[in-house]
Amino acid sequence: MDSILALAGANLVSPIILSFVLGLVAALARSDLSFPEAIAKGLSLYLLFAIGFKGGAGVAAHGVDARLVAALLAGVALSLLLPFIAFALLRFLTRVSVTDAAAVAGHYGSISIVTFVAASSLLAGRGIPAESYMVAVAAAMEAPAILSALWLVARRGGGTERVGAELWREILLNGSIVLLLGAFAIGWITGEEGLAEISSFIVEPFKGVLCLFLLDMGLVAGRGLRGSRGVLTPGVVAFGILMPLVGAALGLAAGLGLGVSLGGVVLFMVLGASASYIAVPAAMRVALPEANPALSLTLSLGITFPFNLTLGIPLYMMLAGAVMGN
Repeated sequence: MDSILALAGANLVSPIILSFVLGLVAALARSDLSFPEAIAKGLSLYLLFAIGFKGGAGVAAHGVDARLVAALLAGVALSLLLPFIAFALLRFLTRVSVTDAAAVAGHYGSISIVTFVAASSLLAGRGIPAESYMVAVAAAMEAPAILSALWLVARRGGGTERVGAELWREILLNGSIVLLLGAFAIGWITGEEGLAEISSFIVEPFKGVLCLFLLDMGLVAGRGLRGSRGVLTPGVVAFGILMPLVGAALGLAAGLGLGVSLGGVVLFMVLGASASYIAVPAAMRVALPEANPALSLTLSLGITFPFNLTLGIPLYMMLAGAVMGN
């Protein structure tokens, strides 16, 4: 326990985490600090492009093999399974409707690319390598959970007629997914030579841009918490902390089963533990407009995201290290 707290303490004093804390505190204190929407969007686009490009270049160096394919399949399976667990747990802990529970479940089957990037940065800072193709696994886990959420609604009698072309367009052409996969493809095609050409743009400035982005995320999370007190029942808060632990446990099992490195196992745990607040909310607006978005976003961005950044990632690193004997 002491080692976990020590690692969490070290993580908390990193510029990345402190930037998020600054934004959170500023929002809760009702400061007028804010990012223009265009700048916030630009920071997000930069991070998606950089992580996708570096992942694609890494896969080009690694090559496509059975291990990569197995990791992609495991990620998709995890994304399809987690919403069912999230749905059952939320219905057990709270009295939310079937539709709201399914919408939340879709968020928890998908992933937070920012949590993934923060974990990758922490691993790199501690000199722990991870498989470069894990960014491809992250991209593959964005959309399958949405299908599971829609199946849950239909199965429980919620029904929806909005699962046609408009929804598929929202899923497949969502900006974050298109940019992440597109940058990944460019990195894969151009390889390490392409990465070397633009490394001064997507490698050196990366952590600084991430700090600014997390500052903005802290502001968004703080405002969401401040304005959604009625949503935060004890059961909802408990779900927001318990569900990441369940997802991390399944990610640990997946990583161990695939035989990936310590860094790869940690990233599998982070992907299983995180919750979407970009791609899935956009799709749910089309598929389940009757669902309460305040509940989903408060859980994913206001509770689970801060938990993962501050305590979750260090905990997952310690657990993976203990299980793997490192």
